[in-house]
Amino acid sequence: MNYLAIVGTNSDVSTNRTLLQFMQKHFASEVQIDLFEIKDLPAFIEKDDLEEAEVDIPVKVQDLLDQISKAEGIIIATPEYDHAIPAVLKSALEWISYTTQTLKDKPVLIVGASHGSLGSSRAQAHLRQILDSPELGARMMPSSEFLLGKSQSAFDNSGSLISAEKVAELEEIFREFVLFTEITTELLSKRTLKKKTKKFSWQE
Repeated sequence: MNYLAIVGTNSDVSTNRTLLQFMQKHFASEVQIDLFEIKDLPAFIEKDDLEEAEVDIPVKVQDLLDQISKAEGIIIATPEYDHAIPAVLKSALEWISYTTQTLKDKPVLIVGASHGSLGSSRAQAHLRQILDSPELGARMMPSSEFLLGKSQSAFDNSGSLISAEKVAELEEIFREFVLFTEITTELLSKRTLKKKTKKFSWQE
């Protein structure tokens, strides 16, 4: 099983990145998790000419699209800024929805870490709403969230989660997600009518 983990921030120091790095190491014997940094992506700007937008995708954006397409599932770690996801993550999702829409029907797991006690709960709800939009159409496992509060003190010097309880919680959620990925893949393989990706403009 091959997953792509998206670091949903442009901060050079982030406990969300640390969380994904921990997952990458902790589940290495079960799956492959590759990390992707969105901090170097250009800001999304809508173009009036859809044909131009189709051929003029920035190289770093195309790399993200290619890696999403190859992955069997996606993990997104988001911090919480003012009860919402960071602008840089919203911009990355806009690139996806406006170009290849390659997240459509892709299994997605959302995790999040924050310095406060709520562990990015509002941002995760915000992200679920965005991913459920028609132009993204991701498949999210119901009733699943991993919230890591007070994340500045949650890791030891080697980047491992200190709390055995949180590790056990993460293991349960992640293994359910692996099963969810398998079930979703099987379900989609039996679909008779394939949904078409279409170009669009929000100005219409």
